[in-house]
Amino acid sequence: MEKTLRYDFSTAANRETTNAEKYVLREALFGTEDLLPVWVADMDIDTPDFVLNAVKERLESPNMGYEEVPESAFLAQIAWMKKEHATAFSIDELFYSHSVVASMCAAIEAFTNEGDGVIVQTPVYPPFFHSVKKLKRKVIKNSLTLSSDGSYGFDIKDFKSKIDKNTKLLLLCSPHNPVGRVWKREELEEILDICLEHKIVVFSDEIHSDLVYKPNKHIPFCSLNEKAKSITVTAIGVGKTFNMAGFAMSSVVIQDDSLQALFRVAYDKVHFAQGSSLSHVAFESAYRNGKEWVEELKLHLYKNYKMLVDWSEKYPEFIKITPIEATYLAWIDCRGMQLKDKDLRKFFVKEAKLGLNAGLSFSKEGSGFMRLNFAVSSVTMLEIIKRLDKAFQKRKCDEN
Repeated sequence: MEKTLRYDFSTAANRETTNAEKYVLREALFGTEDLLPVWVADMDIDTPDFVLNAVKERLESPNMGYEEVPESAFLAQIAWMKKEHATAFSIDELFYSHSVVASMCAAIEAFTNEGDGVIVQTPVYPPFFHSVKKLKRKVIKNSLTLSSDGSYGFDIKDFKSKIDKNTKLLLLCSPHNPVGRVWKREELEEILDICLEHKIVVFSDEIHSDLVYKPNKHIPFCSLNEKAKSITVTAIGVGKTFNMAGFAMSSVVIQDDSLQALFRVAYDKVHFAQGSSLSHVAFESAYRNGKEWVEELKLHLYKNYKMLVDWSEKYPEFIKITPIEATYLAWIDCRGMQLKDKDLRKFFVKEAKLGLNAGLSFSKEGSGFMRLNFAVSSVTMLEIIKRLDKAFQKRKCDEN
């Protein structure tokens, strides 16, 4: 007997009347407001009620002054990580951060000097290489391999060949954005062995780790073995999982004392402080009450992904959807359309009236690809499919 679902993802609140980034920036990014924005990685799905109710309760207090992150909030995250990812942290290993990108920049400052090499595995979330360049470090590209079936993997031979005495840091995206890979233990262990040998610190962005589809399983990099803890800085949080980016609260986990000391120097320079009192209660409530919501969300997201895949099979000469193991970001291979990148982007804007991320923004390895955020309500997903189908049907007719 099929289980009755508690949460309804069929509809969602209209964000066009809010200051939502993806809507406000339509004109600036795409030259028109007449499109559905499916680019930036937040969800057009309502933030869960147990999070919002915790905030409402906190607002009953008449004072909104400075507050420390309550121990209970970090303990809720620790309990979640232990239960969901079989990984144990202690409270003195956690730092508050307002974003993963801010944490990454602090790590670059902490573990490298100007001119040192930082490895990024492209195509990848653009701040990975932009942050390195802005901080005057050297970007070392270790491009992922692309198999004939559309799946991606590490290029270990290339990884080894790029390392020299000035290579100090690896920015690992796990699960990977935009290609949707959940790295297997043996893949991560190969990376770990090389980094241990060359004394390379690993900044592991694991912000999508709760949005993994069965039978895949996320393996925190620091959990590989005891030695992994000595070189790993882990970034985790509620922003992607519960659609809480607007609360600007995540955390950084560092289990090695010497890494902690170096990180704190860079961390204190920027004055991260302790965030918002509303964020504290939202963060805690998400981790304490969110298990059932996340499980049902993943069922909904994967259904949206399958709709996209099923639709794409009507146009195999034009596009292929990269097999996904995690995230709500579809990496679409459009090379069959034989369009230049600027024309590919224009096609989706003008013909499909959809605002996607251009694959080229994820580095040159993304040329010919587009990224589509399918974390939307069922109603919106049907509209996305409708727009795509109309655009591709027209293109097919035009070519015939």
